[in-house]
Amino acid sequence: MNGALTVKLAHGLLGANMAAMPSRDMLLHLCRRASGEGAEAAFRHEVAEEQAAALGRMGRKAEAALAALRAHEGEGRAAVLKTATDAVWCFFVQREVMGLRDRAQIVADYQIPREVMVRLGAR
Repeated sequence: MNGALTVKLAHGLLGANMAAMPSRDMLLHLCRRASGEGAEAAFRHEVAEEQAAALGRMGRKAEAALAALRAHEGEGRAAVLKTATDAVWCFFVQREVMGLRDRAQIVADYQIPREVMVRLGAR
């Protein structure tokens, strides 16, 4: 749902004073109004779906950046290395947000080179 539509719906459902409410807060408010555990469970399910989708996007982005790094030699490698490091960092952050803190298996599975890990600050 785009931002303008969200605000328009919020204005209609909640009144003008709540239309500027951030979307997360608005959804929580609607869940409370919708009554009960069913609405909260639906909201939590939606959040979990979005977290999983974001994790998948970050994983694919890291894979692509690491493949580009492996294929790139010579001039311009520093920029490709920075892109790969940034992608891996974003992937790690997304995993940590979801409570997935063990990096060792990911480093092995994705074959993340030491030169990337060093730039992340990991040893």
